[in-house]
Amino acid sequence: MKTPMVAGLLGLLMPALGMAGEYNLTVDRVMIDTGDFVKEGIGYNGASPGPVLRFKEGETVTINVTNNLDEMTSIHWHGLILPFQQDGVPGISFPGIQPGETFTYEFPVQQAGTYWFHSHSGFQEPDGAYGAIVIEPEKREPFRYNREYVVQLTDKHPHSGDRIMRNLKMMPDYYNRQQQTVGEFFSDSSEHGFMDTLKDRMAWGDMRMMKADVEDVQGFTGLINGKGPEQNWTGIFEPGERIRLRFINSSAMTYFDIRIPGLEMTVVQADGNNVQPVTVDEFRIGVAETYDVIVRPRDEKAYTIFAESMGRSGYARATLAPEEGMEAEVPEMREASRLTMADMGGMHGMDHGDMDHGDMDMGESDDMAGMDHSSMEGMDHSAMAMGDSSDPFYAAGSGLMPVAANGGKFLSYADLKAQDPLYELREPTREIELRLTGNMERYSWSINGVKYEDADPIRLKYGERVRFKFVNETMMTHPMHLHGMWSILDVGAGQWNPIKHTVSVQPGTTVYMETEVDEPGQWAFHCHLSYHAAAGMFRKVIVEGGPDSTKANQDIAANAGGDA
Repeated sequence: MKTPMVAGLLGLLMPALGMAGEYNLTVDRVMIDTGDFVKEGIGYNGASPGPVLRFKEGETVTINVTNNLDEMTSIHWHGLILPFQQDGVPGISFPGIQPGETFTYEFPVQQAGTYWFHSHSGFQEPDGAYGAIVIEPEKREPFRYNREYVVQLTDKHPHSGDRIMRNLKMMPDYYNRQQQTVGEFFSDSSEHGFMDTLKDRMAWGDMRMMKADVEDVQGFTGLINGKGPEQNWTGIFEPGERIRLRFINSSAMTYFDIRIPGLEMTVVQADGNNVQPVTVDEFRIGVAETYDVIVRPRDEKAYTIFAESMGRSGYARATLAPEEGMEAEVPEMREASRLTMADMGGMHGMDHGDMDHGDMDMGESDDMAGMDHSSMEGMDHSAMAMGDSSDPFYAAGSGLMPVAANGGKFLSYADLKAQDPLYELREPTREIELRLTGNMERYSWSINGVKYEDADPIRLKYGERVRFKFVNETMMTHPMHLHGMWSILDVGAGQWNPIKHTVSVQPGTTVYMETEVDEPGQWAFHCHLSYHAAAGMFRKVIVEGGPDSTKANQDIAANAGGDA
């Protein structure tokens, strides 16, 4: 016989957990309290973030989603390999979930690791519609730990997603709070000379952009598991334990640099896939990426999990401690990053106001050819200089180059090696170049100079292996996410290249990834910065042929309606 307390707890859990393999989610209007401000948003089962969904590799899950909003919604299972009809992108994989409707997702769980879920409708995700997924593997993990925590990051802004988009369209630097000042001009003049400083400012003016164009949206409060810095989410440990931290970046726009002063972190998983362990002091997590790390605090004291935005405009923080209520010192944010001409890969003097007309193709330049651009994170981009390296502003190095605090080890993509290769090494059947393009003045983002609504789908053949070449011709870093199939990031490690679902491409760099085209149907492929995808940096991918291709084609035709 259950006691009233036990019965009450089970009653609270049942809406999220349901039976084994079956889950129930409601999509609701919720109030979100960041500690800095309170706003209305969207959540799951009455809260934002939603519940942590725990699956088991090899099982088939059923998820009943009831839409309590007065608008259409959807849920995308980010990074999961599943039938395209279950992928949750309105207008591509299904029509969406209408108000008052319950839609049932059902799919086999073919993987293990850390993932997340979020709405793929309008700006519901930045407004709070996201949650975490943890999948238990069938076999033993290749690493040991005593306890685990999900550490889910986001950038919560006082403005709604719709309002942010309107403001960016009206004035692209609306949210840029780190613009250069007259005082900074005189300081640079003192260090580099008046004429060099003036020439530098004029070059940036010609490109119609600013050195502070590292982040589009500032003025947010960083949250960890729904808690702001002052609310201080805390994970408990016993000294000497190995703790697995499952980091998920569910932000709309913010890259975070993560460190835990006093603790080394051993990275054991990236985007849900095991990697050969690498110990670091700090790592950068792009929007939509996940990293699992193991830490081992030996002392009976508190440690701060510090997540500082790439542009140094805000931060999230949490605490690991032996008991609730303990705190450690919170580091001060470092000086704001500035772009340099090196970041722009030699785009010095080009008119970025017309970037989306395809006049900036650097893909075949002599200076770019033959370089390992896949490992640009952590690399001095000044080595890519294609202009006057005697220019002090040009040769100063990368304003985005990650540098760990106190000279420690900063994780690079080049450090990631697969634990067990998922695919046999083979030559790609063809290469597709995707130039990441944009116009900051009009806040228009595109691929190959064409916005989503004007673009033809990318058509792939089932069974081929495609090499994608990303050439970033913009001033922003773009996390590119292909739905439904794995992305094999080329870091020069051959069969040990890491398997990811989101690949970050820095300004002025070229990055290669390969994809085994093994999932028929229709998929989304886009920048995961919410306002970039909405402004046009998005493509539909159609995989032709494969098992049950006739039914897949029928489902593609049936699901063509809706808004992606």
